[in-house]
Amino acid sequence: TAYQRYNDNNILDENDEIIVTGGDGTIHNFVNNVYDLKLKNKMYYVKSGSGNDFYRDNAEYVDELGRIELSRFLKNLPLVKVNGIERRFVNGIGYGLDGIACAIGEQMRMKTSKKINYTSIAVKQLLGKYKMRHATVTVDGVTKEYDNVWVCPTMKGKYYGGGMKVAPNQDRFDPENKVTVVTLHKKGRIATLLSFTNFSKGNHEKLSKNIDSVRGSKVEVKFDIPCALQIDGEVVENVTSYVVEIDE
Repeated sequence: TAYQRYNDNNILDENDEIIVTGGDGTIHNFVNNVYDLKLKNKMYYVKSGSGNDFYRDNAEYVDELGRIELSRFLKNLPLVKVNGIERRFVNGIGYGLDGIACAIGEQMRMKTSKKINYTSIAVKQLLGKYKMRHATVTVDGVTKEYDNVWVCPTMKGKYYGGGMKVAPNQDRFDPENKVTVVTLHKKGRIATLLSFTNFSKGNHEKLSKNIDSVRGSKVEVKFDIPCALQIDGEVVENVTSYVVEIDE
């Protein structure tokens, strides 16, 4: 591919087109490799992964060949800092039950070629071993604390986890360039399970007592117990906090 030839230190002709195909993890890695290169080439994304949340969120931009032209998406991406890692993200960060589901899904992927159902994994954890966290969430200098936290993602898009619409009001082209932090906090596993369908479909108004959704430009989330975190599906283990910043 043209991108591979660029990586091999050969000349990338400005008329070459770059085609990225894969899932959310693939586009995440591509974006982080080229974000600061200011390439002038036409770049397209074609879905072929399992989750496809980036594709789902941006279906209106799919052309007649099934491609999404990427240039508009390579601007103003938020930066997450976690465990000494700094990464741009195109969909969102999952922290809590969702991060653990991704970690388990990655382990399963090593053992099977079958499609991984992350929602099913999350439900099993919800009814089983997952321990609710105490979270401290700071958005643009305003801090709130929560008990009985299940998830606390920060979103650039609306979807993660293979179609869970956790940030239904998030606009990735928001003129203020803000992200959305969503905190699901509810005591009781059965009560949370009964609410899970509404949460995953974006019917947050039915869960107003148990969901806080806040927009901002700088986010810090801390848990009292370490937990797995995912960045566009890429897992980081043993995380106690993360910070998201938006370029000015």
